Formats: sequence, C-alpha cells, structure tokens
Amino acid sequence: LLFAIMPPKAKRAKSVEEDEDEVEAGSDTETAAAAKRAALAAVPDDVFERQLSDHARNSNITSCTVESEIPDAAKTEPCCLGIDEAGRGPVMGPMVYGICFCPLSADARLRKEGFADSKALTEEKRENLFHSMKKSDYLGWKTRILSPVEISEGMLGRTNYNLNSLSHDTAIALVKRAIEQGVNVREVYVDTVGKEDVYQRKLQGIFPDLKIVVSAKADAKFPIVSAASICAKVSRDRVVGLWQCRELHLRAQVMELGSGYPGDPVTKQWLTAHNDPIFGFPTVVRFSWATAKTIMESQCKSVRWEDDDEDDTGTPSVMTFFKKKDAPPARHRFFSERRLTHFTTF
Repeated sequence: LLFAIMPPKAKRAKSVEEDEDEVEAGSDTETAAAAKRAALAAVPDDVFERQLSDHARNSNITSCTVESEIPDAAKTEPCCLGIDEAGRGPVMGPMVYGICFCPLSADARLRKEGFADSKALTEEKRENLFHSMKKSDYLGWKTRILSPVEISEGMLGRTNYNLNSLSHDTAIALVKRAIEQGVNVREVYVDTVGKEDVYQRKLQGIFPDLKIVVSAKADAKFPIVSAASICAKVSRDRVVGLWQCRELHLRAQVMELGSGYPGDPVTKQWLTAHNDPIFGFPTVVRFSWATAKTIMESQCKSVRWEDDDEDDTGTPSVMTFFKKKDAPPARHRFFSERRLTHFTTF
C-alpha cells in the first residue's frame, strides 16, 4: 500500500455563486455515476451485448472474439468480406478489428440500408445499423477485441511486435476463421494498414484463390468494409463505455476517460491523475504509447538495476554453454576495458 501526505492548500473564501455551481456540478457527477453503476449492474438481453458487457467488466485484460451466427446464404452463395478496425490511435482502451461478410448479390442491399464509413455517421445511425446487423439473415460478422495489456506487452517485449504486425495477423486470423466455419469467401476488401502494395502481396500470398483488394479509405468505398467499420466502432464504444478497471481502488469509480486519444484534454487529465509513482497506470492504458511514456518519465520514480556483468559470485552465464569447447576463456571486463594484455618477456 502506498500513502502520500500532502500539505493542505490555502483556501480562499467562496462566493455563493461558486458554492451553487459546485453543488450543481456535484449533482451532475453523482447522476452520471449512478447511471454508470446502473449500466454496469444491468444484464443485457442480447447475447452479443452480454458478451461485450462481460468482457468490459470481468475480462478486459485479455483479448476476446465476439461473433454472429453464420447465415445460411453465406455458406451457399459466393461472398464478399470486408475488414476494418477501430481504436488504433487511442492511448487508452482496446483496439477492435471487425469483419463482415455477405453474398455478393447483396451489395445493392447494403448500399440501400445506408452502410457508410462509421466515422461519417452519427452515433445513433451507427447503433441502428449495428442493431439491424445482429438480426440480419444475410449478413454475418466477427470482432476481435485486442486488450491494451496485450498491445503493450507486444510492443514493449524483447522482440518488438508492432501495431502493424498485430493488425495484419488479427485480420488474417479472422478471415481464416470465417473460411474454416464454412463462409464461401470469394472477395476480400481491406482498409490498408501500412503500404497498400506490401499488404496486398502479403494477403494474396496467404489467400491465393481469393480476390484481394487493399485500399486506403476502403470503408468509404465499399459497403461491406463500411459494415465492418461500424461493427468494430460500436463494439469498441460499448466496451469502453462499460469498462471496469481491474485495480481494486478504481473498481467503484466512474471512468471518465474522454475519447482516449492523446490530444483529448479529458484523457490527458485522467492519465495525469491516475499515474501511480511506483506502478504506473491502470491496465486500461497502453503503456507503449509515447503519451504514457512521457507522463511516467516525468512523474514516476526511476529504477536502477544492478549490472549483471558486475556479479562476482562466479556463476557462469548461460551463454557459456553455447561456446565452442576449444574457445579461449573470456577475459574479465576489467582487463579488456583497459586493454591490458599478457606478456612473457621484457
């Protein structure tokens, strides 16, 4: 347990107007907190909503997949499949990859129903479209919710697993899963991550029998990618909105995270206020982001590790077991750093 004793700040007399404002603001905060607690306590009737809610509240330190049933039409007719993501840039919360698939003959139906780039739609429109997707008899979908913990672990590991590689592998795994479950995929449309031609060759090499189209702004060009974009965006918004921190001292708090993007003042304020000087941020934060690193470097305690090379216990390094048997013994750094050599004659 960590305790901090701070000297009290000097207080000035408050006006009546300020007191009234504080009461009003306090009431708003309490109302928001009560609404959030009610949302957390509610058990959704929708099976998909239950999965998203359970992940946000109970298992958000790991990644998970939420998916629909496979429509019969998607198994018997040639299908197109779209891929897009939501939450690539934020410093907090998960990144969500979504795929949607439907018969090629349903393209006009998608356009008529209003599927377009999720970023260009209102929240209400996205919600309505997602609701219709969950009840659709011709459209199937899957989302992969990548936790901020796993994103940070990959990027900060001994071997850097960058966000582009994670994005590619996630998209490829979702396509493979759809095919394994019987979806008759013939065409794949992808919103590019990295260089279009490089990603195109990579996907074409893995799926040589499919038509692959990798394009920037694919979510605004192809309705099936727009559907995937909406699916990913709504799923992420739902998880972030119901997010319950695993840290015990934060579980009862209402999480006013803002948008999660580094430039959001609300997000920056939350990060500054919830950075422990020893343990850093809660698990909702992506430690690997530059914004988080900057705050930790300025606010957290520094740690100095003893140099393993200075260990004089005589315990051999594990690397010595891989040396050739006739290799000369390594000299101690004391001699090598001073360029001292052996000699037998003057």
